[in-house]
Amino acid sequence: MRKKKLLSFMFLMILAVFTIVACSSDESDGDKKGESSSSENKTLVFGRGGDSVSLDPATVTDGESFKVTQNLFETLLNFGEEDTTIQPGLAKEWETSEDGLTYTFTLEEGIKFHDGTDFNAEAVVKNFERWANGSEEKFYYYGSMFGGYAGDEGHVIESVTADGDNKVVFKLKRPQAPFLKNIAMSPFGIASPTAFEKDEKAFGDNPVGTGPFKFVEWKRNATITIEKYEDYWIDGMPKLDKVVFKAVPDNAGRLNELLSGTIDLADGVNPSDRSTIEGDSALQLYERPSMNVGYLGLTTTRPPFDNVKVRQAMNYAIDKQAIVDAFFEGGAEVAKNPIPSSISGYNDDIAGYEYNPEKAKELLAEAGFADGFEMELWAMPVPRPYMPDGAKVAEAIKNNLEKVGINAKIVSYEWATYLEKARLGEADAFLLGWTGDNGDADNFLYVLLDQDNIGSNNYTYYSSDPLHEILIEAQSEVDENKRIELYKQAQEIIFEDAPWVPLAHSTPLLAGKAELTGFTPHPTGSDKLGNVDFK
Repeated sequence: MRKKKLLSFMFLMILAVFTIVACSSDESDGDKKGESSSSENKTLVFGRGGDSVSLDPATVTDGESFKVTQNLFETLLNFGEEDTTIQPGLAKEWETSEDGLTYTFTLEEGIKFHDGTDFNAEAVVKNFERWANGSEEKFYYYGSMFGGYAGDEGHVIESVTADGDNKVVFKLKRPQAPFLKNIAMSPFGIASPTAFEKDEKAFGDNPVGTGPFKFVEWKRNATITIEKYEDYWIDGMPKLDKVVFKAVPDNAGRLNELLSGTIDLADGVNPSDRSTIEGDSALQLYERPSMNVGYLGLTTTRPPFDNVKVRQAMNYAIDKQAIVDAFFEGGAEVAKNPIPSSISGYNDDIAGYEYNPEKAKELLAEAGFADGFEMELWAMPVPRPYMPDGAKVAEAIKNNLEKVGINAKIVSYEWATYLEKARLGEADAFLLGWTGDNGDADNFLYVLLDQDNIGSNNYTYYSSDPLHEILIEAQSEVDENKRIELYKQAQEIIFEDAPWVPLAHSTPLLAGKAELTGFTPHPTGSDKLGNVDFK
């Protein structure tokens, strides 16, 4: 009996030695590939305010979707780590013709999509053809950034062609000053043609890109899991093995999960919780550079908001300073224009609408609503970087409106439904906002308020021929000083027509564990996690 035990013990010892040798060999190979030599699986749990709408970046406009797709897909060009300067991406070089009508991109070689197929010039062409042959109901951003779709008079892109395997040539119908910045935006992540041609309807649930992470699983309204792409083309990246995006709608609940250790990183931190985070040595606070606007949109095709005096009255009726003081606690400035002051072309000469209930009543009377009216006020169901608590802001606005005789009923919907119904013009007035995608005034004014984009990103259905002419001229103008003057003129028209009540430009807060490294919040709100690691 004792002999059998001795033999068993010796067998286990030999097996353990072999196991150690095998593990050492695996770790050595992993180091050569740029993988972590640690046997620990590095998983980041990112707590956020809501779920994604789709993981096909070309079909969405919401930040919760881009938060994930930014790490699954890559664009031809990148922005700087902390700004919107243009940097190489899937294209390592690019040339622009003297007339501004031809762009030639030289692509990186040897890159593969997550499904093992080759990334090349033909793949880029197929992506742009897919978007150009779509519509505003399908690819909202494409039409907003490139003036429409194939066959439309305003469509900027004349052709996209492959010149061999590693060169792509874009020919434009007219110069477009922000073209390179548009190309770098999250919606234009290059997808595997094999995947979207196989089943385009299902592609948003089964995304395939070239990014540092690949898709694993989506549990609706709960979690999205992505994992390290072992064949990623940049050595040493990503540093994490897995990222789990966890939806926690309540800001306080998200902070509690961070404090208890069930999540590692949280966005949508309430300004009132700043001191809690700064006073905890186990946590660190992040400030996202401000490049956003939170607003109340007034659907200009729905009575009574088809009357400009009513829209102006709404602007006078709402105490924006009180809202900023109550819900942003010093972490925002009152908005008077649709673009933040950090954007070139901001018009600081516009006075803005002061809080003046009596003036609001005068305008309502002039418009035929001396006794006020009833309306629906839509409140966002999720916290957003430009508005930490939409429900509370809606309550404050409701109280303001009551003082001028307007009875507002607050309604809300699930996030994806909210966006879709607002896009279709079904709201009287709706709370929403925008985080700039590329740092250009065009990305705010043309995308959100031009008549070309009604039904896509122009949720207010606001239309102005004079504004349209100015915005198209500004797009085509390459002299930056002239562009600035044109955008200042555009803001004057928007101020008078008042399709929005601009509310705030915020500095969004995030918080993470102290041992987190390599995380840099980007002003666009789309954060790349390839360099994130744990100490």
